[in-house]
Amino acid sequence: MTTRYAVLADLDGVLLDSGPAVRAALAATATCATGRRVAPADLPADALTRPRTDVLADLGVLDPDQACTRWWDGALAAVPNPLFPGVAEGLRALRGAGAGLAVVTLQHRDRLPWLMPPELHELLDAVITPQHAAPKPSPDGLRAALDLLGVAPENAFMLGDSPSDIAAALAAGVLPIAAAWGWHEPDQLRAAGAHYVLGDSHEIGPNLLRRLAPLPGG
Repeated sequence: MTTRYAVLADLDGVLLDSGPAVRAALAATATCATGRRVAPADLPADALTRPRTDVLADLGVLDPDQACTRWWDGALAAVPNPLFPGVAEGLRALRGAGAGLAVVTLQHRDRLPWLMPPELHELLDAVITPQHAAPKPSPDGLRAALDLLGVAPENAFMLGDSPSDIAAALAAGVLPIAAAWGWHEPDQLRAAGAHYVLGDSHEIGPNLLRRLAPLPGG
């Protein structure tokens, strides 16, 4: 194996601060589908943690799947999706320590060229989407990433912000670490089985570096 450790991460809400763009896309899609103005402020508080089709249905969209096919990507692309503060620096530090880096995301692979900032593309060794493997909470995407990186599960951890991220990590035999700045509450992630909770995106480099050597296979 050429890479000693692997750091796997979710994309939205963990590396990418896409919450504002997703909320804007929900509002824009609902506006186009219903013919009445829907603003991000009109969305339910849990809009980011529920399936978008369920949120759109609650907003009065009669055929949410069709609405997403017609308007979702254009609406999502209209708002910037920056990296969270400290993410790029943290990932560079992890690479410098010899870790392989991969994203396992629910985003469609066709969105990635315009959704992900160029510097993130350059830092990653692999990106796994539902077009490559069954989506989380299935462990298949994490296993596919580890195969590409040449790293055993016991030498890897998964940084996620949802119970499905944590479940996928546990099923894959990967150490689950939660991102407290994401879309789900830290207590939910602890209850799902997160081994540790990072409190801030600036901790991706320093705190994850400290956790490389203690991995069971390290």
